[in-house]
Amino acid sequence: MSAIEGLKYNADGLIPAIAQDHASGEVLMMAWMNEESLRRTLETGLATYWSRSRGQYWVKGESSGHLQHIRSIRVDCDQDTLLLAVEQIGAACHEGYRSCFFRELDGDVLRVTAERL
Repeated sequence: MSAIEGLKYNADGLIPAIAQDHASGEVLMMAWMNEESLRRTLETGLATYWSRSRGQYWVKGESSGHLQHIRSIRVDCDQDTLLLAVEQIGAACHEGYRSCFFRELDGDVLRVTAERL
């Protein structure tokens, strides 16, 4: 069994993948991968995810130009989550923010803490 096959995928065959800026450590986004999207990521060097809503593979930034170039991929201790160190070109968030984590929960108030790129 290969290392990719040995990962612990959920019942839908998916594993969470957290993208982190390789230089700053900033957490950029979370998306889902399956075995094939992980293989494609390793082969191309570009982050390729599985879209649950569209039911298809997507290369991050393929249409927008906001690509994620893979620098390394780490696996957590339970082998059920991936950490992708990436070089992010442009916004990681589809709403135009550098990171998908641009909101902060402050008590019962949700505040935007960043500006769009």
